[in-house]
Formats: sequence, structure tokens, C-alpha cells
Amino acid sequence: MISNQASFSLSPFSAIYDIVVPKQNILRQINELVDFSFIYEELKTKYCLDNGRKAIPPIRMFKYLLLKAIYDLSDVDIVERSQYDMSFKYFLDMAPEDPVIDSSSLTKFRKLRLKDVGILDMLIEKTVEIALENGIIQTKTIIVDATHTKARYNQKTATEFLQEKSKIVRKAIYQVDESIKEKLPKKTTSHDVEDELIYCRQVIEVVEKNPQVASIPAVKEKLNVLKEVVEDYTEQICYSNDPDARTGHKTADSSFFGFKTHIALSEERIITAAVISTGEKNDGKYLPELMKKTMEAGMVVDTIIGDTAYSEKDNINFTKENKIALVSKLNPVIQGTRTEEEKFDFNKDAGMYVCKAGHLATKVKRQGKKNVGKNQRNTYFFDIEKCKVCPLRQGCYQEGAKSRTYSVTIKSTEHKEQEAFQNTLAFKEKAKSRYKIEAKNSELKHRHGYDIASSAGLLGMEIQGAASIFAVNMKRIMKLINEKE
Repeated sequence: MISNQASFSLSPFSAIYDIVVPKQNILRQINELVDFSFIYEELKTKYCLDNGRKAIPPIRMFKYLLLKAIYDLSDVDIVERSQYDMSFKYFLDMAPEDPVIDSSSLTKFRKLRLKDVGILDMLIEKTVEIALENGIIQTKTIIVDATHTKARYNQKTATEFLQEKSKIVRKAIYQVDESIKEKLPKKTTSHDVEDELIYCRQVIEVVEKNPQVASIPAVKEKLNVLKEVVEDYTEQICYSNDPDARTGHKTADSSFFGFKTHIALSEERIITAAVISTGEKNDGKYLPELMKKTMEAGMVVDTIIGDTAYSEKDNINFTKENKIALVSKLNPVIQGTRTEEEKFDFNKDAGMYVCKAGHLATKVKRQGKKNVGKNQRNTYFFDIEKCKVCPLRQGCYQEGAKSRTYSVTIKSTEHKEQEAFQNTLAFKEKAKSRYKIEAKNSELKHRHGYDIASSAGLLGMEIQGAASIFAVNMKRIMKLINEKE
């Protein structure tokens, strides 16, 4: 059973907030600027409204997730800090003396209450609405790009993953008290995951029996991560392979295992739309969806800025039909005609095509001669050994084949209008704004923990993305509002 949460309960200690939480505190500013009742309206169907045990208000639970995104802390650490940090309690609409939740409630909230909510679009639309109401967004230009996030559970075996986390705890302990090494259990050599799990639990037990060490923040944070990992494993979360994560490529020589967040950003540096996908997806394919979501949020668009990934023919035609200027340099590789478009996407960072299984071409050859009556072709070669065992090989790999290639016809006259536009002064001036989205991606990763997924699966990634983007948008809006005053 839930009730709406309008304000914290009356308390003789509430006046403390006026003393210890100043007006310029970002959490106070967000609370005063945002009416969070939209969260209640969106989530109330996920609860029983008239019977059962009284639930923690969904607005408060959602605000816990925002605090995690703003301060990049674990569930355990964010709940612990809310016990003594008055700005946290004020933000959570709690009286100073109120008890905090159990950290396990956050996991249940994410899994049970936020499924099928569309929280990413909902939160971004809310921040854009606030920005428009306060006159923050005044331009009609969006900048598009994608940023990658590594899966929390990567391609290591379960045993290797547990060993890595327990090693981090041991290193933190030794920096404080090396004598504790004698009290730790003997490392397992069996490479059996159950044995490694037992070892990790024993390490946790030893550390917790030494409160003078366990209470030190540098040790405590690492220990909490190990405890979450052990708990997740007990719930049978797969460590060797996130079920939704895929291999993507940043360059021809570097790859990542995880997800992509495709982002649209206004020139005022407010994120206006985002789409979460698996790591192997092509950036350019999401341009129409990003523009549609941006306009649904209330922003008018007449210009889109992006890198070469967005200059493919479909996007040029799409923006032309919608009378939008596309500030994206042409890449000669993606100007040509090609077949099997549904099976291969061009990865502009690596300069190669990638198949649906996430395998990158190993080399490319230009075939044909210039000015001989036939168009030249770029032929991309894939690792045939990977094709032989690929789970998606049916209809793509022919049994017994000695090679697997993919060819693209090069037509230099295909994009004459776009080529002429990119040589204009207007194009070059607009293109200078593209750095803004790279800075925003960096902020998400380095200040809000967006470089590594906090949980498994696309749903977990969408919840993390929603909270992180809401946080960075509100911080930017608050800064611009303060500058205007």
C-alpha cells in the first residue's frame, strides 16, 4: 500500500534543515525546482493502493536512485550516508530523526517497480520541460553521438571475477594493516567457482571481525562491492556473460563488451533524448529516433550536428525530407550501394563493417580500377573461424566456405549536395559545437560512474542511464538558472 509523498512529516527538529542545508545546496535547489509527483503518478499502478503493508513512498525510492547517480556510490554506501547527511535527508523528504531504508529495498525497487515504465524517456522529457519553462533552451540545434558503457559482468569466468574482487579487498586491507594477512583464509587453487565463493565469504567474515580495519572508508567501500558481488552470485546472476551485453568497437584495435547510449544534446548542453542499445549497434541508425524523441519532449529542431557515423544516405534523405540541416561530414566508405544491409553495419571508429554477432572485419581491400566503366568496390574480410562457430551463422555462413566477405560499391557522386554543404562556412561554424557532446559523455562517465554498468541487462542499463542523465541535466539547469540571476 502506498500514499503520495508531498513533504516530510512534522518534526520538532525540521528547523535543522534551514541551518545545515543552505539555499545554494544542489539537492535543495532540485527539490524546490522539481515537482516529483509525476513519479508517483507513473508508478502507482505498480503498487496496491488500498491494502497490505505500507510501502516506502516511490518518490523517496526514486530519489535514492538519483543520489546514487549524483554521487556514484553503492546501494549500501548511499543508504548509510543518508543516515547522517542532512542534505540527503532533506532531499528524501525525511524528518531528521527518521530511520533509513534497508539497502536491499533499492534492488527490489529497480526490479519490481521500474520494469516497463519507460523511465528514460519520462525523466528526460521532464528535464527538457523544466529547461524550456525557465528559458534555458533557446536554440534549435541538437548534437548527436553515442557513448559506450562496459558491462558489469564481463567476459571473465565467474571464478576470475570473484578472485579480482577479493584481491581488491586484500590490497586495501594491507595498506592499513598488513598483519591481518595471517588471519585471512588460504587462497583456493581448485578454480572451482563454489570454492572461490566460500573463500570470498571467509574474507568478508575476517574483515568484519576487525572493525578497526573494516570501518576505514577505503576498505569499507571495497568490502561493500565484494559483498554485493557475492550476493548477486547467490541470486544466480551470470558473471561470465551479461545476457544483453555485446561486443562493440571503439577503433580497429580496441573493443568493449557492454552497451551504447545514443544521445541528443542541445547547444545549451541539456540532453534532450537518449536510446540505450547493445554495444555492437551502429550509431547513425538512431538519428531519426533521437530527433523524434527530442521533438516529443517539446524542442524544435532545424539542425543536427554529428560525426561521420551520421552521414549515411538514409540520414541525408531523412533530414532533407524534414527540412533539417545535417552537419555531418561524409565518409567515402558509406557513400556506396550495398546489399545485405540488414546483416552489416559500418563502425566509423574502427573504419570497418561489423556483423550482427559483433565480429569486426579483419581487413579491407579496394577492388576494381578507376575510370574503366565499372564502379570500384571495397571488400571487407571476416575471420572465417569465428563464422564457423557463430550462433548467428545460419543464412550468413555457407558450410565449407573458405572466406566470408562483404562488399560496398563506391559512388563518388552519391552525395553531391551534402558534399557541397560541408564545404560551406555555415557548416564549418556549426561543426565547431560538436565538442560539447564529447564533454557531456566524459561528465557522465567520470563524475557519475557511467563507464561501467551498475547491474546486468538492458533494463538495468536503462535505469542507470535515466538516473544519470536526469542528474547531469538538473545540475546543468541549476547552473544556468543561477547564472541568469
